[in-house]
Amino acid sequence: MVEWITSDGLTEYRTAETWMEARVAEIASGDAQECIWLVEHPPLYTAGTSAQAEDLIAPDRFPVYPTKRGGQYTYHGPGQRVAYVLLDVGKRGRDVRCFVRQLEDWVIGALDQFNVRGEIRPGRVGVWVQRPEKPPQADGSPAEDKVAAIGIRLRKWISFHGISINVEPDLEHFSGIVPCGINAHGVTSLVDLGLPVTMNDVDLALRQSFDTVFSPSR
Repeated sequence: MVEWITSDGLTEYRTAETWMEARVAEIASGDAQECIWLVEHPPLYTAGTSAQAEDLIAPDRFPVYPTKRGGQYTYHGPGQRVAYVLLDVGKRGRDVRCFVRQLEDWVIGALDQFNVRGEIRPGRVGVWVQRPEKPPQADGSPAEDKVAAIGIRLRKWISFHGISINVEPDLEHFSGIVPCGINAHGVTSLVDLGLPVTMNDVDLALRQSFDTVFSPSR
C-alpha cells in the first residue's frame, strides 16, 4: 500500500528534503510504507545536478537551493502542486528510464481528466502541451509550453523528489531561470490554459490516475 499525505499551507524546502531523506531510510529498512507527499512551497528556485550557472538569470530574486535530484533549474511556488514520490523502484523493476516514463504517464493521465492532452518529447523530460493559438515555432510546428516538470533521485533504489504540476502559479516567476535549461519553449499552467481547476481537483486526478500506471509493489 502507498500512503498519501497532503500538507496544508507552504512547506519550507529544506524541511521537505530532510523529511524525504528520513522517510527514504525508513522505506529502505522496511519500517515505513511507500508514499506520495503533496505539498506547495513558497517561491524558490532549485538547482539539479545538471544545472548550468548561466541558466540562473535572477539569482537574488528568490532563495536558490542546490539539490541532488536530476535535472537543471526549476521553480516552485504557491499554486503549483509538488508531488514527492517515495517509491521502491527496486521492487518495481529496477528500470530508472521506465520509472521516469511512468511518472510522465501518471501526469498525462491526470491531465487527461481535464481534457488536456499532455505529451512527452525526446530529450525533454517533463510534460508538454501544444499551444496552437500562439505563433508557430521556427520549423513551422505548433508552439509548446511545459505544464509539468520531473526530477528524481534514488537512494537504495527508493525514489524521492518527484513531479510538479502548474495549477495556478505566478508564471512570471519562471522568468528568473531558464526552466530545465530549455529556452526555446514557454511555461503554462492549467488555469493559463483556461481551466478553472483547483488544487483539490488536481489532487483527485493524481489519485485516480496513479493506480493505472503504478502497479502495487510486491
